[in-house]
Amino acid sequence: MTQDEAQGEIVAERGAPREKKLNFFARIALFIRQVFAELRKVVTPTRQELFKFTAVVLGFVVVMMAIVYGLDVLFVWITTAVFGVPGTAGA
Repeated sequence: MTQDEAQGEIVAERGAPREKKLNFFARIALFIRQVFAELRKVVTPTRQELFKFTAVVLGFVVVMMAIVYGLDVLFVWITTAVFGVPGTAGA
């Protein structure tokens, strides 16, 4: 790989040999090895971190629910003001 001076992109060299493509089963085995390698990097949160993350998520959900509820009430009020309440015009 070399860096193209004109545009600053990394490009393959013209004479560089291509990597041999693995067969179907070798690709599956490579994928599974890579999955296990990534799973080894996972860190389990502590009990305190778990409670903190849960509280943050629940707090965010409550805030979003309040925003959606507020917008719903606002749009109902605007719709009622613009179009009126049906059935009360002639009464």
